[in-house]
Amino acid sequence: MSIKKKIILSFFISFSIIATLAIAAYLDFHETRNEFKYLELAESIRGKTLQLRRHEKNFFLYGDSKEIEFIHKYIEEIKALIKKAKHYARDDNLVKLNGKLSEFSLKFEKITVMASDFHRELNSLKPKEPSYLFLIPIIKATFLEHPLQNAQLLKRFFKISKESRYIILLKGLDVNVKDLRKTGEKITGISKELDSGARKRVQKIINVTKVAVLVFLPISFLIGFILLFYISQNIVNRLKKLMLTIEKSGAGFFSPMPFPSGHDEVSTLIRTYNNMAEALRVREELLKKKEEELIQSKKLAAIGTLASGVAHELTNPLNNIHISAQILAKEMGDDCTGIIKETVDDILGQTLRVKKIVGDLLDFARSKEPDFKEINIVDIIQKTYGQAQKIMAFKDIKFSLESPPEVFLRADPAQLERVFLNLFTNAADAMSGKGELYVRVFPGTDTVKIEVSDTGKGIPSEVMDKIFDPFYTTKDRGTGLGLSIVYNIIKNHTGRVNVKSTAGAGTTFTIFLPRYE
Repeated sequence: MSIKKKIILSFFISFSIIATLAIAAYLDFHETRNEFKYLELAESIRGKTLQLRRHEKNFFLYGDSKEIEFIHKYIEEIKALIKKAKHYARDDNLVKLNGKLSEFSLKFEKITVMASDFHRELNSLKPKEPSYLFLIPIIKATFLEHPLQNAQLLKRFFKISKESRYIILLKGLDVNVKDLRKTGEKITGISKELDSGARKRVQKIINVTKVAVLVFLPISFLIGFILLFYISQNIVNRLKKLMLTIEKSGAGFFSPMPFPSGHDEVSTLIRTYNNMAEALRVREELLKKKEEELIQSKKLAAIGTLASGVAHELTNPLNNIHISAQILAKEMGDDCTGIIKETVDDILGQTLRVKKIVGDLLDFARSKEPDFKEINIVDIIQKTYGQAQKIMAFKDIKFSLESPPEVFLRADPAQLERVFLNLFTNAADAMSGKGELYVRVFPGTDTVKIEVSDTGKGIPSEVMDKIFDPFYTTKDRGTGLGLSIVYNIIKNHTGRVNVKSTAGAGTTFTIFLPRYE
């Protein structure tokens, strides 16, 4: 993910949290408004129920018919408020209150009918003693508030039996009034619970809003800050590491950075740097190799010039010495003593050895251009080893060749025979005439790879970079020109030769030759 996308994502996450909180706050505000509206209605319902009870008491206390209208009016108003409150909240108390109001209304209606009947009956009442007429207005004024006491008055002063309609009406009124008052008390209690519940709900919403503001809002800002800090620190840290690595590469240390797992711009930059560092490292190694080859070529050219001059100056004296020694050996005949004959033979042997060294010097100095022909390299290897087998040193060596039957390329067959003969001879010397010699040929489309391996004592690592230098040898007897000649021949074929060796485990020379000129 790109840096731009990461930043946009972090802002989007923070904005989403804030937007979520804003939506929640709006919904909370809407809910709070509904709860406050519900609380307002609950308070109105409680106030109306208290007014209803007040007019109820006034009606029973004074018996005023106007109170009946007020009672019905408040019942209807409370029911209207209940209906309205149901739109803002679902509360069982609303249903209970509505039911109790209907029950109150029916009971009150029944009481008013009974009171009206009692009034009519009381108007036809005639006391036996005219002096008791003053009691009738008192009974009319108080029979609703104290129906049983008025029943006692009627029994005592008007001599009315307890089975009379007056007494039955008063007893019925007493039961219904008490029942109505109980219903009224329940209405008052329900309205109080309604109001208390609405207040608690409002308080709860206020507390929740406080928690949301005090907790979730700081958390949203903290999350946004952490995301932004993490992204910026991640980018800055990686850029610092990249700067340090680039500074090191300026000093020639082309060390790659750990491969990045991301896909942002910094990761792409690190991958690009790694590719560049690898390309620079390969180029640096190639330049070093070319520089070494150039130094080697200059060294070989200088030594070749010197060797050519030395060989040229030694050729004539050596020939004279050799011819003179031959003449001397011929003139001595068979009668010559042992010491003289041994001395003459030694002169002949040493002159031959020196002539061979001079021949190697001339071969090295002349650096003859290859005579390219199409050859089967497998035949060249087999032919060369066949010649090497005639030497005593190869008697106990096990030879194996892994190759296709035919691998054709263009090369100088005589020079390649010289190459393999030198490599085989060096391998035999390294194994002290006993071991295993492996040759493997790997044909490619454009290049043929040839490995010559032995199981000898190996080459010490400290002299590995000197083995192709002319006149350098680890043998007691040798010119040190064999591997230099191999190097020159392969180079003249536009190929290359490498060596790998482990002390005590053997050596492998790897030759790469182009298939075509």
